[in-house]
Amino acid sequence: MKKILNIFVILAIVAGVVSCKEQYITYNDTEYLIFSDTLSTNAVLATGEPFKVAVSSTVKRNYDRTYAVEIIDKGSNAIEGVHYRLKSNTFTIPAGKLAADIEVLGNYDNFEPTDSLGFTLQLVMPDELKWDLYPEHNRTKVVMFKSCPFDINEWGGTELEPRYCLLSSLLLYSYPGTNTSYQRLVKCYKHKNKANTIVMDDLFYDGYDVELTFNTENPSEPTLTLAADQVIGDELSVLGIEWGDGKILAQTSPAGTYVSSYNACQKYAQLYVRMYIKNYTELVGYVGDFYNILEWVSKEEAEEIMREGL
Repeated sequence: MKKILNIFVILAIVAGVVSCKEQYITYNDTEYLIFSDTLSTNAVLATGEPFKVAVSSTVKRNYDRTYAVEIIDKGSNAIEGVHYRLKSNTFTIPAGKLAADIEVLGNYDNFEPTDSLGFTLQLVMPDELKWDLYPEHNRTKVVMFKSCPFDINEWGGTELEPRYCLLSSLLLYSYPGTNTSYQRLVKCYKHKNKANTIVMDDLFYDGYDVELTFNTENPSEPTLTLAADQVIGDELSVLGIEWGDGKILAQTSPAGTYVSSYNACQKYAQLYVRMYIKNYTELVGYVGDFYNILEWVSKEEAEEIMREGL
């Protein structure tokens, strides 16, 4: 019995030694800690939900690692405790993981719609974790802007009570057609069947309405979509010649090159439109990509614009 007990004691000691060793096993020998980006742009939401600033490690460990961050006042125009606060000045990279997030709480009520405020975060860590190859990644500039709740009723009305939008268009500047100005006052209606979509009456050229969809899934990236193959005009009146089936088509320009977005606080949007021609189903060619600004105005402002003859 004593012999068996000794065997159990030996096994327990061995298991303890192995366990201690496992605490410090690494997946790689070279460890550095950096911010994932040197610039972090974030939306401050009315819900009070914190935004996250990502930190990365070059290796995994099989134990949790906790580090600290500090706020650098120099160059900051956001005030800690007024515009924001850190949820914690420490963060933990869980065992087996390469990254963690620093959570920041923005004070929505203390932001103006036009504010773009920022501060600098710096990692607090041993010198051996600083990556000399990327010293700039020891810090990150955190920029914050106010993201107002989206309400489709503020962008599109009804036929009896439409919303109004002032279009300033490089497309019209380049291809005016029968228009006498690169600006137009446009009536906007809520789409009867499509969520977060408005119908814009005669957006670019008379007789051609356009559907525009607001993508609201990510408040930090409020983007717009003009679905493909929407007819915005005819070739003869706009181009003076027919190359295809007589229709001029448009869609949102590719997101990888151009970003069409809206600002729910200031009620404006920037829309990049790709104009092209088809011969029914076959693509004839692209006319180009054009930048447009859409500014929503009040009924009173719209009436003033109409009196001015636009």
